Amino acid sequence: MKPIGFWFAHLHQALESSLDRVLSGEALTRRHWQALNTIDSGAPIAEALSPFEGAQEAVADLRTRGWVDDEGGLTPAGRQAHLRLKTEVGKFRARATAGISDDDYRTTVGVLERMAVNLARE
Repeated sequence: MKPIGFWFAHLHQALESSLDRVLSGEALTRRHWQALNTIDSGAPIAEALSPFEGAQEAVADLRTRGWVDDEGGLTPAGRQAHLRLKTEVGKFRARATAGISDDDYRTTVGVLERMAVNLARE
């Protein structure tokens, strides 16, 4: 059996490249998706996206596209784009988790979270 680090790195790359393909039809990146989803949720965007490189550039691009207004909310065109992309990202997530029970998914995420917390204490 290969170690968790191998599978983590492999999965990360597979998730990134697969999501890039889903979003590429609209010339978007994962950061664009994160920004749209964060704005739609009403969460403070600066705080939610601060750990991610390129997030501010993605938000600026969404403004240029007319999807984000001056107050930082989604415009009608932005809401349409978000709903359209949410459907596609939902299909992507379903494909990525096919055959995995909700309990197994929660256990896996919990284990990864615990490992990250353990290492953050160093």
